[in-house]
Order: sequence, then structure tokens, then C-alpha cells
Amino acid sequence: MEDISLIRVVDVEYIEDYTMRLDFSDGTVKVIDFLPLLKGPMFEPLKDLDNFIQFGLTSWTLEWYNGADFAPEFLYSL
Repeated sequence: MEDISLIRVVDVEYIEDYTMRLDFSDGTVKVIDFLPLLKGPMFEPLKDLDNFIQFGLTSWTLEWYNGADFAPEFLYSL
């Protein structure tokens, strides 16, 4: 079994609303609805869709304009 702590998000595609397709370094692909995950002060601004779509891909995960991100192993476990 692969150590998921080494998993990275290698590609991300915005689909619609709060849903994105994430490709992981082991070839796994997941479609994730982020709306239920947007809790807490860092994520609250992302409930505005104009803010949510301002994201980028770092060398290991998805990150938003305000510095909010999720650990890739958390996203992988969804």
C-alpha cells in the first residue's frame, strides 16, 4: 500500500459551482464538491464563488488566492 503522505495533487480542473476534478500523483482522479468543506475563517471567503474560482496549483496541492489550502492526503481520503 502506498504511503498517502507522499500523495500530491498534480492537476486540477474546475467543473462548476464548487466542484473540481483533482488528479493525484498515483493516478487517482477524484471529483470533489468543496462547498461542505468550506468551514472556518480561512475558508469562509471562498463561499463567494467569485473568490472560490481564484485558485492555483502549488507543487503539492490546490491553493486559493488567500492562502487557504487542503492537505493533499485529506483530499485523497474523500
